[in-house]
Amino acid sequence: MARYTGPVCKLCRREGAKLYLKGEKCYTEKCPFEKRSYPPGQHGKQASFRRRRSSDYTLQLRAKQQARRIYGVMERQFRRYLQMAEGREGLTGENLLIVLERRLDNVVYRLGLADSRAQARQLVQHGHLTVNGRKTNIPSYLVRAEDVLAVRPESRRATYFRQRRDLLGQREVPAWLSLNDEELSGRVLSLPTRQEIDIPVDEQMIVEFYSR
Repeated sequence: MARYTGPVCKLCRREGAKLYLKGEKCYTEKCPFEKRSYPPGQHGKQASFRRRRSSDYTLQLRAKQQARRIYGVMERQFRRYLQMAEGREGLTGENLLIVLERRLDNVVYRLGLADSRAQARQLVQHGHLTVNGRKTNIPSYLVRAEDVLAVRPESRRATYFRQRRDLLGQREVPAWLSLNDEELSGRVLSLPTRQEIDIPVDEQMIVEFYSR
């Protein structure tokens, strides 16, 4: 399964905004973006001082890239999600973000079982999670309302999850999810709405990018 394996801090610098790809480190002064917020590359620092009006295409591309990088999705899969969003009632941009939020690795991250979506993806791939009692190791699995996610009983004895239990609750869990920190499990109460998705991306720009 394809995924980005390069330095993630360069992605934040390229987008000119924090994408919080390294979890808790992004909230501290140790975050590299705090010291180098200009684009990466030989001429990145000089480019940051140039004042030039961005074209509509540039704004649309950057919105698409930000969303894709936040959720850790490659281009081909992102296009498939857009097609799914177009086939549903409502605004395509909002539907797209809702589909991305329903990814299993994102839900694991939202529940606080991982510091980042990349770490959540690894936990899922290693078979530590179940959905409705069945072992699921597909990060792109789309959860539905009333689905129950839980750490497998065999995995709860691992050092990581024993330490994780003490950290649960420090990050706010979205209203569309509920967390049982004792059981290391969560329930999908409903599908998220756009107001419940705290992603600073203009989804309409993404739709316009693919509508060219």
